[in-house]
Amino acid sequence: MSGGVDSSSTAALLQQQGYDVIGVTLKLWPQDCVSRAEDKCCGPQAVMDARSVCAKLGIPYYLVDESGEFQRRVIQYFAEEYKAGRTPNPCVMCNQHLKFGALLDRAKQLGAEWIATGHFARLERSADGTRVLLKKGRDVRKDQSYFLFSLRQDQLKRAVFPLGEHTKADTRDVARHCGLRTADKEESMEICFVPDNDYGGFLRQAGLVHPHRGDIVDLSGEKLGEHDGIEFYTVGQRRGLGIAAGKPLYVVDLDVARNRVVVGDESLLACSEFQVQNTHWIPYDTPPASFECLARVRYNHPGAMATVTPTGPSSARVWLKEPARAVTPGQACVFYDQDLVLGGGWISR
Repeated sequence: MSGGVDSSSTAALLQQQGYDVIGVTLKLWPQDCVSRAEDKCCGPQAVMDARSVCAKLGIPYYLVDESGEFQRRVIQYFAEEYKAGRTPNPCVMCNQHLKFGALLDRAKQLGAEWIATGHFARLERSADGTRVLLKKGRDVRKDQSYFLFSLRQDQLKRAVFPLGEHTKADTRDVARHCGLRTADKEESMEICFVPDNDYGGFLRQAGLVHPHRGDIVDLSGEKLGEHDGIEFYTVGQRRGLGIAAGKPLYVVDLDVARNRVVVGDESLLACSEFQVQNTHWIPYDTPPASFECLARVRYNHPGAMATVTPTGPSSARVWLKEPARAVTPGQACVFYDQDLVLGGGWISR
């Protein structure tokens, strides 16, 4: 329970359906988060709201310390990806390793059979009953199946997503009907541990990245300016480059070996072919030799029709029918057959 309306309504719906519900908030920082994001993550306001909801529903509440695992699995990954010139997706890693990893072990200790979260996604059994399938949530605007593509079968079999058939408006109605204090709580779309969406400031404040000067160059290698570290840039970025030019310039590549930020015209951001690594499949262990699907190259990407060809046990080549803008190394590319999540992988350079 994050202290938001979605997880609050999830608990209420489960209770109405006859489940024996336990509320759990993961404490992900060794301190109280006030200096980072007071009302997010495991900040005091979030904990207070989650505890209040559990008291209102009359269910037990636990604050579970997973700060060490979070530091190792999410924060270190977050920093190392930026150092490598890639743009990380910490929500996918948190779901895989914390919410449906470490928390599953805690659930066993508490005698709980399943983990329920406020994700807008759906689960169903395959036709032969041997696999659990992941599908988009009914509310297309809030669908969060993208962030769950890496969950294994043993994790999906113990997952419950009560909001999958509901809209965002439904969740607020449920919370209001139950008199929960989170019913009208403002929603945040930012990374939970990064205040004001300033990831560069977070990396510096946490001592994970230290400024180091390098060149900003064009495609020919001509120096246009200087930067304080490639970690503070991402492919597709336009603002904050600190260089003067006769036309808008965008980050088109990050040269880790030479510590250079490469900029160019916006047209250079169009991409129709790329490789993905560390692939994971949900409906099957081994995917077809080649298949058509809808590929989403980031969470807010509507998707593009694509041909995917596996090139090894954990890699695949993706060809988009129509080029996408700023296909960014480090982001997840998730494959869909209509509502069904086929799997995905991590975009490589």
